[in-house]
Parts: sequence; C-alpha cells; structure tokens
Amino acid sequence: MTRWLTEAVPRGRVAAFRTLVYLFVAADLVVFTPWVRTRVSVPGELYQPLLVGRLLPLPTPTPALVAVLFWALLVLALLAATGRAHRLLGWSVFALYFQWMIVAMSYGKVDHDRFGLLVALAVLPTAGRARHGDATRTEAGGWALRVTQIAVVCTYFLAAWAKLRFGGLDWATGSVLARAIIRRGTELADLIAQVPYLLLVAQFGILAFELLTPVVFLLPERWRQATIAFFYSFHLVTIATITISFIPHLVAMTSFLSLERVRPVVWARRLVARRRAAERTSAAGGEDDGEQPPTPPLAGPAPAVGPATS
Repeated sequence: MTRWLTEAVPRGRVAAFRTLVYLFVAADLVVFTPWVRTRVSVPGELYQPLLVGRLLPLPTPTPALVAVLFWALLVLALLAATGRAHRLLGWSVFALYFQWMIVAMSYGKVDHDRFGLLVALAVLPTAGRARHGDATRTEAGGWALRVTQIAVVCTYFLAAWAKLRFGGLDWATGSVLARAIIRRGTELADLIAQVPYLLLVAQFGILAFELLTPVVFLLPERWRQATIAFFYSFHLVTIATITISFIPHLVAMTSFLSLERVRPVVWARRLVARRRAAERTSAAGGEDDGEQPPTPPLAGPAPAVGPATS
C-alpha cells in the first residue's frame, strides 16, 4: 500500500500539475467565482458557516476581509504558479482559498466539485521542488498526485452514496434529469428528452458510473488513460445538455495524466525559432539579384558518329 501511495512520478509532471492548479485558482477568482465578493452585500445574519468555519472559528465576512482575500489570493496564486518558494506560497494559497470557499459555501449551497481541488492545494506544498521537463522521479510528488486522484474518485463515489442515502432507488426511477432539463437544459437535451425511457436509463447509468469509478485504480496504465478520457467525455455531455460545469474537478483530474509531455513554453520557443529561421531564409533570398545561373548541359554519352549508309 505504501509503495502504491508513493509511486514515483517525473518531477516534470508535478511541476506541470502545480502550474495548472495555481493558474486555475487565479482564473477561478476572476472568471468562475467572482460572485463570492457580492456575498458581503447581504445581511450578516444570513452567513451560516460550515462546520469547519465554526470550529476554527472564522470571522463573519466583511467587504474589507473579502477584498483582502481576493487580492492576496490572486497575487500569491500567480506567484505560486512559477514553482518558486513552493512551501511558503503553497500553504498560503491553500489557507486563503480554503477560507474563500468557506465564504462561498456558507450561504445555503455547497458544491462538491471543489473537493479534489482543495485536496490538491493541501498536498502540493509537500511535493518538493520540481522543474518543467525534469524526468527524474519523486516519491513525494507521486504521493501528492495519488492523494489528489483518490479525492477525485471519492467525489464520484460519495456522490452516488449520497444519492442512495437520501433518495434511494427513487433517484434513479424519478424525474431528476427531467427537472434539470426543464430548469437549465439545452436544445440537445430537449432532443434527448423526447426519446422514451432514455432519461431513466441515463439515471441508472450515472449511478453505476459513479459507484464503479474506484475500479480505475485497478486498470493497467493504457486502460486507465482511456477510462479518464471517458470521465472527461461524461462531463462534456453534462455541460452540453444541462450546462452544469465541474471545471475545478476536471482540473484536479489532470493528476491522472502525463502532464510532463505538455510543454507549451518549449512549443512556443520552437515556433519562434522556426519563424526566425524562415525570416532569415526569406531575407537571404531577397538579397539575390534574381538572375539564375545557366543550366549545365545534361551529362550523358556522346552520340555515335559513323559513315553514312545508302
């Protein structure tokens, strides 16, 4: 079990995952959860902190507190994406984003798609130093990725458990997807809803899918990657039909991928180098006076010469 939990991975994979996660945190503040800043405009008595917020305890959000959280987290996340001072910046980003999520989820609605991301933020400071493209392997980084993978799978499995716990089999035989399509469905969802019994089949399929996700750890590497691709396709269909986005979860799920092979900086450098080479070649051609050298005669045997015959 210890060997499985700390299976060594390339440091380049850890570096790529770290950069992706911290860049998403910055994007999350600006693009996906800027509405958290509006929470302070409601009366303070509507703030009902989650259990962890009551145990710590954390102060009731104020405009000043949320503004400090926003700007400090935005700056630190961008700095952490560089990979420098990974412990200091990593722990700071985790603490600030954790409080940001408590503010976001303490007004009556709790999203479960951020569990894997929070776990990733909690373990990345322990992954050690890592540089992009470094092929040397690290057990500390492997542990950080493995724990994130477990959190991703738990998000699926515990979601199915919650469905069965609170709804029983009525969740699968009821009108859950039909209500979702009525509320926020797309034109594609409207077409699917017209097929008899298809929504019921889909609900049983969702339950089965979520309950079976732990099997991904038992698969060979090749089949595991194909299964993760199926996971992503599941969420693609979800977005295309009922417009529910699990982007934080999808970011955490990249812990299963060979991210060390994705090196946009190297690709950009190669592209720039090719363009410069092409420009130099074009410039060298432009300096030519345009005259072409004479074409040399074709080499070959001389024609035979003999006496004329009548």
